[in-house]
Amino acid sequence: MAYVMPKPIIVIPSLQRRLKELGENVHLARLRRRLPATRVAERAGLSRQTLSAIEHGDPSVTIGAYASVLLALGLDADLSLVASDDVLGRKLQDADLTVRKRAPRRPKSAPPVLGPAQSRMGNTADGSGEGE
Repeated sequence: MAYVMPKPIIVIPSLQRRLKELGENVHLARLRRRLPATRVAERAGLSRQTLSAIEHGDPSVTIGAYASVLLALGLDADLSLVASDDVLGRKLQDADLTVRKRAPRRPKSAPPVLGPAQSRMGNTADGSGEGE
């Protein structure tokens, strides 16, 4: 099997700056806790090289690796802040753009609907056949 070069990851400059800032924040959080990189990497289940890539803002690192490092540093609650204040989404919602709506689900425990022939015959829910 021939070696295939991986596709390069193309990142726009503004995103690269944010990833670098995130990496610096992770690095500073680790230093404030006085934890060596090897210990944080071990707790996160990552290699030391992957932790270094995170701290440098490498875009090829998976979000799961970032989440593992945040958990190892006790900062995993910060993940819930991602996209929590969706200003653009709220503006679009307020603009009342047409949104495709689905029909409501029928309850699973609803009794079967009787057809016209059954209701004329006087069938009752208890099956006695005695209507009205």
